[in-house]
Amino acid sequence: MELEDIEQLDREALAQLWSEMLSAPLPRQLSQTVMRRVLASELQWRSSGQRRDAIIRRLRRVLATADRAAPTSQAGQRLVREWNGKRHVVDVTREGYVWNSRTWRSLSAIAREITGARWSGPRFFGVRG
Repeated sequence: MELEDIEQLDREALAQLWSEMLSAPLPRQLSQTVMRRVLASELQWRSSGQRRDAIIRRLRRVLATADRAAPTSQAGQRLVREWNGKRHVVDVTREGYVWNSRTWRSLSAIAREITGARWSGPRFFGVRG
């Protein structure tokens, strides 16, 4: 089986290949696109010759030793977020957050203004205080 072959399979053949390669039941209502991606990934893993358990152990070690300090916003920083194709820039000052030439006291208020929904501002902009 080659990667190109997976693209040509119908749903029934994909389900059969899923069963053979993954030895697991096919999740209900899984799209053919997702099935193809998972199967292609599995095929690549197998052809690489790499052992998953060794890679998973290594990733866990890296995560355990990684510096997990969350970023914080400080005066002088600029936060940038793209939302629905529009770029939003927020400057952090001692007085608050400047967005659209207006100073705001809360990143969450800015995120709510941008999205129209209740968001955690720090989460929306990728920072934690």
